[in-house]
Amino acid sequence: MTSQLGSAAVLLALMTCAIGAPLGFFAGASRSAAGLQWTRRMSLAFALFMILANLIMEYALITRDFSVSYVASVGSLATPLHITIVSLWSSLEGSILFWGLVLGLFTASVTLLQRRGHEDYLAYTLGTLFVIGLFFSFLIAGPANPFRPTPAPIPTDGPGPNPLLQNHILMIIHPPMLYLGYVGMSVPFAMAVAALLRGQLGASWLRPLRNWLLVPTSFLTLGIMLGGWWSYEVLGWGGYWAWDPVENASFLPWLTAIAALHSAVVQQRRGTLKAWTVILVMVTFLLTILGTFLTRSGVVNSVHSFTQSPIGPLFLAFLGFCLVATIILLSWRIDTLVSEPSEDAVVAREGAFLLNNLLLVTFTFTVLVGTIFPIIAEAVRGVKVSVGEPYFNRMAVPICLGLLALIGIGPALPWGRADKRALQRALVWPLPAAIVGVILALLAGARSWSVLLTAFLAGYALWVTLDQALRPARLRAKKGESAGQAIVQTFARAPRRTGAYLVHLGVIITFVAIAISSSYKENLEATMAPGQSASVAGYDLTFTQLNVERQPHLTAEKATIQIVHKGKDKGTLEPRFNHYPTQREPIGTPAVRTTLTHDLYLTVMNVGADGRIGLRAIVTPAVVWVWLGVLIMVAGTVVCLIPPKSAPTPKTARTAEATT
Repeated sequence: MTSQLGSAAVLLALMTCAIGAPLGFFAGASRSAAGLQWTRRMSLAFALFMILANLIMEYALITRDFSVSYVASVGSLATPLHITIVSLWSSLEGSILFWGLVLGLFTASVTLLQRRGHEDYLAYTLGTLFVIGLFFSFLIAGPANPFRPTPAPIPTDGPGPNPLLQNHILMIIHPPMLYLGYVGMSVPFAMAVAALLRGQLGASWLRPLRNWLLVPTSFLTLGIMLGGWWSYEVLGWGGYWAWDPVENASFLPWLTAIAALHSAVVQQRRGTLKAWTVILVMVTFLLTILGTFLTRSGVVNSVHSFTQSPIGPLFLAFLGFCLVATIILLSWRIDTLVSEPSEDAVVAREGAFLLNNLLLVTFTFTVLVGTIFPIIAEAVRGVKVSVGEPYFNRMAVPICLGLLALIGIGPALPWGRADKRALQRALVWPLPAAIVGVILALLAGARSWSVLLTAFLAGYALWVTLDQALRPARLRAKKGESAGQAIVQTFARAPRRTGAYLVHLGVIITFVAIAISSSYKENLEATMAPGQSASVAGYDLTFTQLNVERQPHLTAEKATIQIVHKGKDKGTLEPRFNHYPTQREPIGTPAVRTTLTHDLYLTVMNVGADGRIGLRAIVTPAVVWVWLGVLIMVAGTVVCLIPPKSAPTPKTARTAEATT
């Protein structure tokens, strides 16, 4: 019965998209108010049916209804309830079903939030979202159907979800954040399609586009960070980014989304870079489809990817369809992409924005080539080719240094033309802060040229960021306002400006933390019996005992390590091996002691029959600042979504004065 109900909900969602797509395009072409109203109703119905389908699947998972094929493949009587609930996205079919839910929620949100000021674009936007929904509904109803009945005999238990996905709480929130980022990029793509079909790319389109681009970008930023944190906390290699193909697949649309946001700023401020904005938004969506293909086709080897599946070619075909449609649409409306004439100088803020976008696009192309070249080489020549971390690091370091330099130089430059003396003063003034950054790095023991250059550029960028962020407040304070009131009013009147500089602050912190943590590590590998000790980077580590802890779904071997740092007792850490019944090899779970300056990272490499363990200890500086920097970036993105407080009109001001 559950299979039939779930399949019916998916088929209704499919039918809704099949009706809503042509209806939306008809309403957009004819400017029919009634057609738009019915298109809105269809979008709400699509969301409702997707919500219903996901609730039915959750019910099947929680009740362990093994007559449903997906439950039989990922469910287990021994799996804890919280793992059972999130196993919805632990395998291929369930993840596509969850994708449909997120797409339905975004489609309904567009309908509910864009009631006014977007009528000229809304029908086309919803029609495009319905086309995307039609493809995913087809996948869920057909080749990736999670509600398919289990062939007889129906099992009484199942294997449970992938043990690697059960091993850390971050897997509960990391995939949904990525889905919200990936699927959310459908909305700005649909809005770009609508603007091209309408032939209007004015302010009434650009303002909501920026907001709908900021939302998935913030989720994608958080999802990438959580993925790196999960890799750090689970995989036992002591790092957080390995240029894995699926990691790259999430990074690519993030790069182009950031570039699109910068282009939108220039378009709104100066009326230029219009083509950049539209093309980057569309490329971002295409890269999310490419990333989904890489994840779910089985063409790459990754801890993140699913096994070989029949939907890989379908994703590739859908990507081809979207690419061709995008090229045709851009060619047809190329006249609308011509920017307003401008006499702006290259050495101006808009010139820095353009150079920033060129670097981001170069970065995207570099990562894309390194990711897909092995796939193409194997398909064409039948030879396995590996493009590893050295290639990506060699290409990424100079690009990232250039981006960090632009974070400092760009905001220091004025909009439009400026006299030479003003430019020199703006660019030279932050140099002392850059020198201080280098001195601090030298005092901390840094000798690597890349770290010292990063410190120089970070000091420069930090000064400019703080100076530009606080400048309006300083001007208000000079007019008589208190410091607190000036800061509050500056934020209230221009939250997007404040949020942008908060994002820049997060980027600076993250870049510095990555440079330090990737350049300075101390490692130790030792075989230890109970009572034996080893030392690394001022830490004395004593292996005290090995305990076995049995849970219904796993057996854990926990090694207790006594920690002493520079003569002070710091308690114990318990790295462990988790043994899952369905997994031949145990899965290591590192233990991490985090401070503001460094991390102590312990992982068990093996457990001997005599009770000895193979222990790896890694001391890495500044890791926590990677996570904090990204969180500041996300917070800044959220601040950018806050609507500004309007300045009071003279009449309002007089009324306020009369009442006080």
